[in-house]
Amino acid sequence: MLYKTNQDLPLEIRASFSESTQDLYRAAYNCAIHWYGDTAKAHKVALSAVRMHSARTTSVLV
Repeated sequence: MLYKTNQDLPLEIRASFSESTQDLYRAAYNCAIHWYGDTAKAHKVALSAVRMHSARTTSVLV
């Protein structure tokens, strides 16, 4: 299942992340679901992308 908009994302994701982070999660998830065909793995990949982006953003500010 692909997410076309951020409103299609699970409530947990929408409540936890900013709009730009939701965009990142959605793009990573959609790519991973296409690549792996497994929703659980796609979710893990998308969360990893969000964590990596957050770590890079935080380290630049420090």
